[in-house]
Formats: sequence, structure tokens, C-alpha cells
Amino acid sequence: MPKAVLVTENGGPEVLRHTEVDERSPGAGEVLVAVAAAGVNFIDTYQRSGLYPIPCPFVLGQEGAGTVTAVGDGVTGVAVGDRVAWAGPLGGYAEQAVVPATAVVPVPEGVDDETAAAAMLQGLTAHYLVTSTYPIQPDDTVLVHAAAGGVGLLLVQLAKARGGRVIATVSTEEKADLARAAGADEVIRYTEEDFATRTRALTDGTGVAAVYDGVGKTTFDGSLSVLRPRGTLALFGASSGPVPPVDPQRLNHAGSVFLTRPTLAHHIATPEELRWRTGDLFTAITAGTLDIRIGHRYPLADAAQAHADLEGRRTTGKLLLLP
Repeated sequence: MPKAVLVTENGGPEVLRHTEVDERSPGAGEVLVAVAAAGVNFIDTYQRSGLYPIPCPFVLGQEGAGTVTAVGDGVTGVAVGDRVAWAGPLGGYAEQAVVPATAVVPVPEGVDDETAAAAMLQGLTAHYLVTSTYPIQPDDTVLVHAAAGGVGLLLVQLAKARGGRVIATVSTEEKADLARAAGADEVIRYTEEDFATRTRALTDGTGVAAVYDGVGKTTFDGSLSVLRPRGTLALFGASSGPVPPVDPQRLNHAGSVFLTRPTLAHHIATPEELRWRTGDLFTAITAGTLDIRIGHRYPLADAAQAHADLEGRRTTGKLLLLP
């Protein structure tokens, strides 16, 4: 019988159960994928803990890559034997995953399964942030928090590709080196100096065009304070905890700034948009202009350790589970 990682109750990493599950088969409009690699993301920890409620039991994992082994009725454009990747539908922490056919994209030659899985959720997030949430223009200065993380490293690279100047925040010198290697123009170690004070100094008091903030509670006030007038704070995650309620008048005082809480689902809502974004990513990967750094690989049975490492800030780059 195939195995998967189940959440039967909400809690810490210890609630993750690597166990046998029933054989899967695709329904109408679905495909069955033999999973080669599944990505681990902070949203998985929110769902596991109950911060983002999902009825238990369920299989975690919102991205993966592998080979199609069966197709359901009405599926066109996808065939048995195709290599595919996806982001969004649950069920990736498994040896087998049933995925809507409209949610999978073909993986091109030259992109291996691990890279494809690692590029999906975080790559698509970085792509929509720099192209749609705040479309970076040449010479814009932007601030990227947690720049050595999975999304952060991709944000730095995509922002630089659009001609931006990137200020990055990290916690350690090792992570600072990774951010610089990705192209960051300035790196702030927030454990040693106040990032808001330093950012204002680096922009001669003008502020940044946008802040890409996946940290949340501990960075929000500082992020708001470093925006230029009419700048954008893109709060796309909350790895340090949720941000308390905000008085909209603060946006006025900060300079008529914009605050948005975007999510990936609304930026890949159609197959056409999904394929546009993944096409851009895979083209950049095959061209060698976008580096997908896989920081850690874990056996599927060690999903709990992967979650503990991620929440303990002991990781850089992308985390993968390998069935």
C-alpha cells in the first residue's frame, strides 16, 4: 500500500503520521501522479497547527512533481507517462497524489523533478509578487525580508532581473552570503542592527518602493515605516506570527501607502495564468538565469523533522520530501 503523511489532529510537528493509505485512483478531470518530490512550505505548518483550519484527517503538501500514472475521464492534454508539477491542491506529502488536471503543468526537458517541485509554490509566489503585486520597475529599490529563505532567494533574483535594487534582511552571516550570491545589493543582519533605521539610511531617507514581507508580526511595523510615499507593503506570509489588526489611518500617516495580503491561489486562478507564470520560471531555469537552491532533502518519513527545522529557522533555500 502507498504511504503518505497524515494530519489526524492539529498540533506541533509530532502530530505528523507517516502511514499507509488506500490506493488512489483519479476521478473525472483528475490525474494520478507518482510523486518524485514534494515541497515543504510555511503554509504547511499553518495547516498542521490549525492556524489555517482544514478538517482532519488530511494529507499535507501543496506542491510536488512526478510522473502521471493514470488519468480520469474527460482529461485532455495530459497523458500517462508525462512529467508534471503542480502547486495548490493538497496531498503532496505522499507516494501517490491525485491532482486536478487543470492544476498540473508539463515539466520541460532540462528541468529535473526535484527542481520542478522546488520551483512551484515558492517560485510562483515570487513571480506574482514582483510582476503583479508590485511590478518592479528599473531602478526601484525594494526590501526583501528573510532573503535567504526559499521565497527570499527567488525574490532577490527575480527583482534583480527586472532591474531593481534589492535590500535584503537575514539573520546570520551564512545567510548574508547566500543573499549576496543571489544578487542582493545591500544585506542587513537584523540580529545586529535595526533594519528600518538601516534601510532609511540606504535610501537617503526616501524609503523603498515596496517591501516583500513573509515574516509578519515582528517585521510589520518596521516594514511600514520604510516605505516611500505611495509605496507598497506586500505581506505574503507570517512566519513570526499573525499581524494584529491595523488601523487604516496608519497607511495615511505612512505616506498614503498600500497594504496588501496576497495569496498564490488568486494569481494562478486560471490555467492560462498558471502556465504563463510557470513558463517564465522554467524558461529562466533552463537558461541558467534563475537558480533554485535546494537546501535540504528529507525522506518522506521525516516530514516532522522538516517542519521542526523550518519553524526553528535552521534552514535555507527549499526543503523537499522524497518518497
